[in-house]
Amino acid sequence: MSASAAPTRDAPPPAKRRRRRQVAPYVFAAAAALYLLAFTATPLFRGVDMSFTDTRLLNPTGGRYIGFDNYVSVLGGAAFWNSVATTLVYTGATVACSLVFGTAAAVLINRAFPGRTFARAVMTLPWAVPTVAVVLVFRWIYNDGTGVANQVTGALGLGQPNWLIDPRYGMLAVLIATVWKVTPFVMLVVLAALQSVPDELYEATRVDGADGLSTFKAVVLPYLMPTLRVVALLMTIWSFRRFEIIFLLTGGGADTNTIVVHVYREAFLNSDLGTAAAIGMLGLVLSLIVTVVYFVMERRAMLQEGDR
Repeated sequence: MSASAAPTRDAPPPAKRRRRRQVAPYVFAAAAALYLLAFTATPLFRGVDMSFTDTRLLNPTGGRYIGFDNYVSVLGGAAFWNSVATTLVYTGATVACSLVFGTAAAVLINRAFPGRTFARAVMTLPWAVPTVAVVLVFRWIYNDGTGVANQVTGALGLGQPNWLIDPRYGMLAVLIATVWKVTPFVMLVVLAALQSVPDELYEATRVDGADGLSTFKAVVLPYLMPTLRVVALLMTIWSFRRFEIIFLLTGGGADTNTIVVHVYREAFLNSDLGTAAAIGMLGLVLSLIVTVVYFVMERRAMLQEGDR
């Protein structure tokens, strides 16, 4: 046998290769399903089970079954409904403001101007900054004595409110910090959608003599609507479950006690895990309702666009 000859392995028959290609997607899907089962489904089922017990924080495995008592107590109290109203206000304002500011920023930096690349990098920084760092910056801004916010309002003769304590300003303070943090994500997604608009449409509107606002309404906005609807859904889901910014800024006080913060306070301040689980399940149901409404509206919008 020649020294230069190398042993060769027989290639698998075509039928075997075909079976491997057919099985591979199921293997990868099974890995993802196992991950979701271990880290999502199992805690969810545990939470559902706990919501029907009187489990306490100091005895997390010794709760007794009490049926729907936790749900009756939660639904019959004002605290839960106040947290629902606060969550809806926070979510609606966050989604609306981030969509408006993000779309405006994307339209602005989509134009050609000197330093556009640098401007894009700077405008995306808030999304990359860790949430804790964002909270520290805004706690300094809202500081009662030396904060920038009070210096500005004082110079304008508007007084110097306690932004993170006064219920009249707590939600506004949290919204400003949240919108500053999340708007760059909307901007990046909308910017990607803007770059898919054909140049021929812009040329046609310029030939017709349309101004910038008319061009945006007739050409750009129809292309952006599918993207904006998806972004709105994502922002809604994220706003429903956002915890860090709200809790680290106000601790749920100053009229900012959203559902997720209410769950935390019930579980770790009142030591009532059963009631906290019931609140969490009700919040999950509310999120599912919002998602179903979105898909219904999305389907209607697609059907209307198809009819055109």
